[in-house]
Amino acid sequence: MKVIWTSSCALQLLVVALILIVPKVYADERPNIVIMMTDDQGYGDIGSHNNPYLKTPNIERIAAEGLEMTHLITYPNCSATRAGLMTGRYPYRTGVTAVTQVDHFMRGEETTIAEVLSKAGYRTGIFGKWHLGDNHPMRATDQGFQEAVVNKGGGIGQAAGPAGNTYFDPVLEHNNVSEKYKGYSDDIFTDAAIDFIEQKSDKPFLTYLATNLPHLPLQVPDKLAEPFRKMGLHEDNALVYGMITSIDYNVGRVLDKLKELGIEKNTIVIFMSDNGPRQRRTKNDSIPDRWMAKLRGTKTSVYDAGIRVPFYVKWPGKIAPHTLTSEMGTVMDLFPTLLDAAKIQPLKNIHIDGQSLLPLWTENDNQGLEDRDFFVQLHYGPTPFKYMHFTLRTPKYKLVSPHPFPHGIVHQPTDFVLENVLKNLELYDVQKDPSERINIAKQHPEIVDAMLLRYENWFDEVTEERAAAGIERISLGNPAEPSVHLSRFDWGGPRVISRFDYGGPRVIEDNQLGYWRVHSFKGHYQVTYDLPDVSDNAIAYLKYGTVYLSKNLTKGQKTVTFNDVNLPAGDGNFHAYIRDKRLPVGPYFVEIKRLDF
Repeated sequence: MKVIWTSSCALQLLVVALILIVPKVYADERPNIVIMMTDDQGYGDIGSHNNPYLKTPNIERIAAEGLEMTHLITYPNCSATRAGLMTGRYPYRTGVTAVTQVDHFMRGEETTIAEVLSKAGYRTGIFGKWHLGDNHPMRATDQGFQEAVVNKGGGIGQAAGPAGNTYFDPVLEHNNVSEKYKGYSDDIFTDAAIDFIEQKSDKPFLTYLATNLPHLPLQVPDKLAEPFRKMGLHEDNALVYGMITSIDYNVGRVLDKLKELGIEKNTIVIFMSDNGPRQRRTKNDSIPDRWMAKLRGTKTSVYDAGIRVPFYVKWPGKIAPHTLTSEMGTVMDLFPTLLDAAKIQPLKNIHIDGQSLLPLWTENDNQGLEDRDFFVQLHYGPTPFKYMHFTLRTPKYKLVSPHPFPHGIVHQPTDFVLENVLKNLELYDVQKDPSERINIAKQHPEIVDAMLLRYENWFDEVTEERAAAGIERISLGNPAEPSVHLSRFDWGGPRVISRFDYGGPRVIEDNQLGYWRVHSFKGHYQVTYDLPDVSDNAIAYLKYGTVYLSKNLTKGQKTVTFNDVNLPAGDGNFHAYIRDKRLPVGPYFVEIKRLDF
């Protein structure tokens, strides 16, 4: 057959060629994304924020090459902010209320930025703190991260990880396998992030470097703290500022690596903190001389020092250098903003609470941001209580329901308490009064009432969604995690909540008994307890559904194993405890291994 070449054929071939070529060009132009999030670094913990002691040249370098948002608002604790970052949704919707004992469990069904980008062809890696669940289906690797080097629980040294773990030579989880690392934790996480960035690939990447610094415990090489000791600072501040010096150094390493690889022009770099500084050692004891940038409050507070954090972003060629904006943004905005930057269509059938900031970053267009609301509420325990310790923040006004001890809000308040809470709501004009010193609630009751109504509608919406979905359960016997490690960090139950009752807060290790909310697959299991000190005649018990087992213990015994335990399929509470005296206590850890795969 003779082919006749015409202009029409040429046009058709050109169209086909464009169809084949455009997706590759589109993929190549998608930006790399680096998110660096610190842990408990306050707005005042930046040199350019008039801190009289700190120098943070590498962090500020991001601002010099891009944009600083001076009013980026987060949540006042770790897990809630991280859930908002990952999903673009209010933390209550995702299941997260606080930071430990089921309160930090983000539901596995939530769609994260890592999942979306991974499906779009990105390489995704997390290095540092996850703090949204340590077991399937809540782990970072279950939620879209292809590479993960993380600490368990909320921090190194907490009850979720091995006893004696510190910031030096820690045991960390590499793709869900415990490994011993050498070095200082901040350097280890940064090394892993840089190794991930350096990998040869034609795919863009998301690198989430979530250091555990400067969170307690205050552990840092002496050489970094010593300059601040010589300034005469309180030891706690010397350690914190030494940790922030480490952060700044490692931020510089990441920036230098992007430049060395020739990819900085097509990489969005974000630096931020998860919440404000912890500048108290105990409830009534403030650490002297911590620079707070004239903001009120501290970590766990809904005043601005608890929720207004340092935030910088650069994207050469798209975001003008030396840009400063006081427009209010929120941590939830990063999800839609980054999808916008990657040219990924908005997700269908998922309620996203954040708004894209890309027009503000690239065009100084604040449309839709002028009169927005952002709601924050913090308490301890899995049940939110309306009106207790919340704020509604707008760019101009801020309605505040303060509480001196939010971790003590574990019971439904009486009507008498609620009447007093509502009678004493505070209102601030944060544009004129950023230190939140002049309460104007009595002068503007109409503003208070209007904002209160909006809060009530928000609270009902998000808590009803959370209640309908329920608290996420840990999977037992799932092929994705055949051996499950349970810790006291993930306990639930009334005795766990009661530790924050009227007696005040205590360390997690003081919890003596809880249970684990689980979903089990029918099968044969081996269950091992890591025991506290036991005396003669102690007995170990295992209870789950209709399964009820016990074993005698001997004095000083460190572990006990139940072999070939037949667990049913379904949902339930897994009880593991020791009766030494009359009041039962729990083990430190429980290992549940399925045997019949």
